[in-house]
Amino acid sequence: MIRQETDQVLLNFFETTTEELTRFIQGISVEQLFKVKELILKSEKNGGRVHVTGIGKPGHVAEYIASLFSSTGTPAYFLDGTEAIHGSAGQVREEDIVLSISNSGETEELKKTVRTLKNNGAKIISVTGKKNSWLSKNSDCFLFAGVEKEGDSLNKPPRASILAEVVILQSLSILLQEEKGLTNKEYVKWHPGGALGKSISKNE
Repeated sequence: MIRQETDQVLLNFFETTTEELTRFIQGISVEQLFKVKELILKSEKNGGRVHVTGIGKPGHVAEYIASLFSSTGTPAYFLDGTEAIHGSAGQVREEDIVLSISNSGETEELKKTVRTLKNNGAKIISVTGKKNSWLSKNSDCFLFAGVEKEGDSLNKPPRASILAEVVILQSLSILLQEEKGLTNKEYVKWHPGGALGKSISKNE
């Protein structure tokens, strides 16, 4: 009986997550993605850099995205959302871009961070699940990454919303990668280790 109940819980999770992500992907604004891409390219042209930040679980997404961007032709730096207001905001200069990730867009710590970064002269690109949130209204560009259901009975722990944040930022990384014409030869310079680097080196 317990196994049957567990199987049903997992089935509900899979179905809900599939539905939420399908709806989310179908509603992605390609125009907004292109706008963000151009903002980043303009910043880079003027000597600016890209930083990625978030509080809590989105902070882990920020670390991954900074690494992904860096390995695909857009150098990016992880900025700890909490440490930013304790000195780490010093890594952000005028003309820099900060990708700020928050599902609610209302986190108090992140508000303080964003205010500090804007005072530094940085441009803020918000990634949030709430279109009318404080974060979306106080950013230079906005990428929607929202879902209605997380996939479990509590509907509180971030699950589907995290996947939406990852997908929208992966999409942005693809646009930047293609804009820069990244080749396997260039890619392996930044990713020489592991099976992935070995497979590219072998083919080259």
